[in-house]
Amino acid sequence: MSVGSLDDDTVASYREAGEILSTVMTETAELVEPGVTHLEVAEHAESRIRELGGKPAFPVNISVDEEASHATPARDDDTEFGEEMVCLDVGVHVDGYIADAARTIDYTGNDELVEAAEQALAAAIDEVAAGVETGEVGAAIEDVIRGYGYTPVLNLSGHGVEQYDAHTGPNIPNRGAERGVELEAGDVVAIEPFATDGSGKVGEGTKEEIYSLERETSVRNRQARQVLATVAEEYRTLPFAARWIDVPRAEMAIRRLTQAGALHGYPVLKEDEGTLVSQAEHTVIVTEDGCEVTTTGVF
Repeated sequence: MSVGSLDDDTVASYREAGEILSTVMTETAELVEPGVTHLEVAEHAESRIRELGGKPAFPVNISVDEEASHATPARDDDTEFGEEMVCLDVGVHVDGYIADAARTIDYTGNDELVEAAEQALAAAIDEVAAGVETGEVGAAIEDVIRGYGYTPVLNLSGHGVEQYDAHTGPNIPNRGAERGVELEAGDVVAIEPFATDGSGKVGEGTKEEIYSLERETSVRNRQARQVLATVAEEYRTLPFAARWIDVPRAEMAIRRLTQAGALHGYPVLKEDEGTLVSQAEHTVIVTEDGCEVTTTGVF
């Protein structure tokens, strides 16, 4: 079934990516419990994505407590889960067509914070249709989260996904806005409310394990050239984890390439220390009279 500007094969690829993601998320969420390492969970999810016929659209994000995004384990990371709030954000692509979804697993006893993000996501999806402005979708998100007594993370937003582009327009704000972009049939968007008991604004931390290709450039260092060639061939412009790069002294080469402007790094985004952040996310295809959720089995 064609949708807007999307042909049948494209829609089929988006759906397949969503089906794979739903299976992987269900399995992976069951692994998250105190004593299990972040690396075990991330590697399980990424391996299962490949086994099921897809590829990771970005490294599995495992954000804990005040962390909101861009947290993924390092190569030899032995960090274990504790009595924490854990957000899993997983991406899958099939031939470059992406499904992106997230859910929160809570061991802190703050069930209502998790529910706030999930119900905000449901309300947002109910608003989506061709002709609806993104600010209206954001207003639905904000109303629900504030109704629970929490704050939406205002400087994070949902986003469009296109072939080999995991983060493009239109942006879907987590707050109401008078000005917005009018959704069109065939738009594919990832809607991701973040709810917090903090200030509602995230900043950059010091940890950085996720990168993407910014531009191809000439570099003198042999390992750096090898890393750049691998990234361009394997991941194109999609984000990748430093632990995925299997060349000698990979971390040093990545630092060189980042300093040269060839790679872009993504620092972990965090709320204030001592606060909690929950996240819920689905990917949808906008239709004339609503939308199709490609990641239906995530929750």
